[in-house]
This record gives sequence, C-alpha cells and structure tokens, in this order.
Amino acid sequence: MRTHSVTLDKIVFEDWPAVHAWARLPEVCRFQSWGPNTEARTRDFVDLAVAAWSDTPQSRFPYVARLGRDVVGMGELHVRSRRQRQGEISYIVHPRVWGQGIGTEIGRHLLAHGFEELGLHRIHATCDPRNLGSSRVLTKIGMTQEGHLRHTALLHDGWRDSLVFSALDEEWRSPA
Repeated sequence: MRTHSVTLDKIVFEDWPAVHAWARLPEVCRFQSWGPNTEARTRDFVDLAVAAWSDTPQSRFPYVARLGRDVVGMGELHVRSRRQRQGEISYIVHPRVWGQGIGTEIGRHLLAHGFEELGLHRIHATCDPRNLGSSRVLTKIGMTQEGHLRHTALLHDGWRDSLVFSALDEEWRSPA
C-alpha cells in the first residue's frame, strides 16, 4: 500500500525499536489503556503483531507506516466479523511528525484495504474525546461520528469515554 509519502508495510520483528521510540512516551500513551511501554512489552506487542500475519483466517492486519525508510507510525485493520463484514481501524503516529497528515494517510490506506480488498461493509474507529487530533483525522478520512460511549476504558488518570466513528462501503471514495 502506498501514497505519495506514506507507505504501509507488514510489520516485522526488526521494527520493534522504531515502535518503542513512541510506545515509551507518556504523551503518546495518554489516551490509551497501555504504556508507556518497557522494551520487553514493546517486543511482545510486535511479536504478536507479526504473528497475526500468519493466522488463518487472518483477522488482524498490522502495518508500520514509513516516510521514506523511517518508521513514523503504525496502523491496523482488525476484521471484527467476516459474516457481518465489519472491521475496525486504529493508528498511532510518532509525535515528531504530528500535524503532518501521517495519521490521515494511514487511515485512508486502512479504509481502502478494508473496503476495496477485503470487501467489508462497515469499518469503525474509536478515540478519546480529548484527543482532538485523532477525531479530526477520522473526520478527514470520511468517517461519521456516531456516538459518545461513556467509561469504555480504564486509563492511568481514570475512566475514558470513546467517540465512535464509522464509514460504510457505499460512502467510501477512493483517495485517488
């Protein structure tokens, strides 16, 4: 998968140091139920992500996002139900490239993969309401905010709410 600047590649174990470069940072984990990670925890996460590519049937599609040769983030498409053709996307971006459209490109790649290659009907995503950058990304990639769920995850600073966004296959427009 490729656009003019961001490439998504299957994650490999050798990517763990690049993943750890952001997974260890408190500002990256602020709205997550994980982290900041130790090196061992990041290696375990990457190991499981790599193994997901061998699952049959495959339900997780974890990628690293590259700008040139540099890993600057990750994106994942998770097929939640093959029968109902439902999926979920998630992404994370290194703070050194925040605000440069990387999350938007990752999200567009993931939606294209889900709708165009896997034939999904509905793809959703969630984000913490305080994470304004993430909610902007989800809107930019054509997802519609459906709702606000209360207390969906326990974080370090208390319960987190989640905004729910979705896109349907008939709404999808390929970012040519």
